Formats: sequence, structure tokens, C-alpha cells
Amino acid sequence: MFAARNVLRQPTSSLFRSQTSRLHRRLLSSGKDSVKEESSKVQETAVKEGWWTSVDFWAKLGAAAGWGMSGSAIYDSLSTGPERISMNMTTVLVVYSSLFTRWAIIVSPPNYALAACHATNVFAQLNQLRRSLEYKLETGMKEEVEKFAARATAGAAAGAACLVAGPKIRSKLMAANLGVLTSIAAWDAGPFTVHFWAPMSKWLISGASFMDLHRPTELISIPQYSALTATGLFFSRYAMLVVPLNPMLCAVNVALFGSSAWHLGRKINADYIQDKKE
Repeated sequence: MFAARNVLRQPTSSLFRSQTSRLHRRLLSSGKDSVKEESSKVQETAVKEGWWTSVDFWAKLGAAAGWGMSGSAIYDSLSTGPERISMNMTTVLVVYSSLFTRWAIIVSPPNYALAACHATNVFAQLNQLRRSLEYKLETGMKEEVEKFAARATAGAAAGAACLVAGPKIRSKLMAANLGVLTSIAAWDAGPFTVHFWAPMSKWLISGASFMDLHRPTELISIPQYSALTATGLFFSRYAMLVVPLNPMLCAVNVALFGSSAWHLGRKINADYIQDKKE
């Protein structure tokens, strides 16, 4: 009887194993086809997207423009006198590059080339600021230097206070359930993050350009404003591709492009168009 049962069970067991094996092979084949199909779609999408939607492409252009700012400051320090330095623009560029050094490290994907060029720009602009202050002290403009020092001290104190108090205020707002205020505090690119303040600092560059709106063209640096114009152009696109998406960064770069291109156009017109007519 037991022998008969074993004989009856064996075909059923073999059939089950055979069906299971066929099903397993079918699933594997289906899985491979699915993976191949997805891979093909990704490759097709990458080809279709090209440079216009490549975050890496625009990041590299942005980094190149950033190095242009550093390079222009170094070039001007070696080839032009300190009387041509705009203290408004130089101070703003120190703040701007300090914030973007931090931003470039924590954005996704991290942009270390951009961080390096902004760190370099901080030191290059500080050197320009030193040259300008020394020149003003040597030429009897001590009162102007003292006013600048007072504004810089107040600004530094306010910035330090925000850095210390900001995280605590954000935590309390996020826990308070205050609707829109809580949402703003929790926002990845909100006012309690460098994602907000790095692009906001570019408004200061545009502001400095407007403060120097009637600056004599002989005091305008072509290398500096060429770099600023390119930075505004490239980062207008880059800002719409990074994570988190940053419309504020896009808007401020459009303003930077416009204000810098205005001064660059004034300089080119004065030096290369009007001079030829005369």
C-alpha cells in the first residue's frame, strides 16, 4: 500500500516541480525583458534630454563662470589700481561667495567645483577689499572707511545672531502647528536654509549694480562684469534643474544677468564704440 502511494505521489511531485521550474524561468525572462526595456527607455530619455536638461552641463558652466569671478578679481588686483574697486560690489561678493560655498556642498548633487571656485572668490575679493581700504586711508578718506567699518560690523553681528537663533526658531515654528508659518519653516528651500539665502544674496549683487548705476565707465571692470553676466545667464537655467527646485535662484539670476549686462554694455559702448566715433 505504501509503495503504491509513493508511485502515485511521484508523478504529481515531478509535475509540480516541472511547472514551478517553467514558471520560474518565465518570470526571470520577463524580469530581464523588463529591465532591458527600462534601461532602453532611460538611454533614450538621456539622448533626448541632451545638454539643455543636463544638470551636470549647467553646473560646469556655472562653475566656469564662478572661476571667472575669482579670475577677474585676481586679474584686476595685478593690472589695475585700487581706485577702481567698488567697495559696494566687493563686499557683496564676499557675502555671496561665502553663502554659495556652503550651498554648493549641500545641494543635490553636490557641486564641489562650484564650492572651490566660490571659496577662492572669497579670498580674492577680500584682497580687493583690503587694497581699497588701504588706498582710502592713504588718500585721506578715513571718514568713509570708518562708516564702512561700522556698517560691516553691524551686518556681521546681525548675521551671527541669525545663525545662532535660526535653528531654535525653526524648531519651535515646526512644532507649533501654525499653518502657513509652519509650512514655511519646514520648507526645504525656505528662509531657515542656505537654499534660500544663497540666491537671496544675489539680489545684493543686483542692488550693488544699481547703487553704482551712474559709476563712471572708466571705473568699470570688463573682466568682473563679464563674469557676473555669464554667472547670471548660466545659473538661471541651473536653478531649475537642481533638487530642491529653486525658482528664487532662477529669478535672482535673471536680475543679475540684466543688471550686470547693463554695466558691461555701458563699458563696451564707452570704450569701443563711442571712442571710435570720436
